[in-house]
Amino acid sequence: MAEQIGGHFVTADVTNPAEVAAAVEAAAGVMGGIHLCLNAAGIAPAHRVVTRTGELFPLELYEKVLRVNLIGTFDVTRHVAKRMADNKPNDDGERGAIVNVASIAATEGQIGQAAYSASKGGVAAMTLPLARDLASYGIRVNTIAPGIMETPMIGGMTDEVRESLAQVHVFPKRLGRPAEFAALCQHLFENTLINGETVRLDAAARMGPR
Repeated sequence: MAEQIGGHFVTADVTNPAEVAAAVEAAAGVMGGIHLCLNAAGIAPAHRVVTRTGELFPLELYEKVLRVNLIGTFDVTRHVAKRMADNKPNDDGERGAIVNVASIAATEGQIGQAAYSASKGGVAAMTLPLARDLASYGIRVNTIAPGIMETPMIGGMTDEVRESLAQVHVFPKRLGRPAEFAALCQHLFENTLINGETVRLDAAARMGPR
């Protein structure tokens, strides 16, 4: 896809600080700097704190979710912010914009989502502090909290399951579309006045415990 749109693809593990640093430097080298960043890497394994058979939530899994979803997001953010700080500011004094991806599970986590909700809650919680911290460099930070979206993971489910998931959305009663997510990303990148916000993209959904 990168080749089709004239882009450049760099592989990196967001849990590996050295790979993150190298990827950011590679991207900056190809593009002559970095002005925009979308942090969208994430995993969502579900596990009860204690199962009916007495199995505990593996700490290794909990830590992995935090490392990918929360620490990985912060690591990429700090590296791109350093690069953005060197950009020439526009008329508003802006040098860059960062959009992170949380989830409605940040505030309405369901059973089995203790790790996922903690990680996405952390992403949402650090949005305003990051925006305030980076304001002196002219860098904005916002976060999107999606509801249930059309993703490769959802795509592998049956139509019946997909329809059931869509019922969580109040209106419209369908899954969110990639184009809708992309449109919100673009708006957050372009609208200089939006800063330090976590924006829900969820068709008025509010998740229950299950």
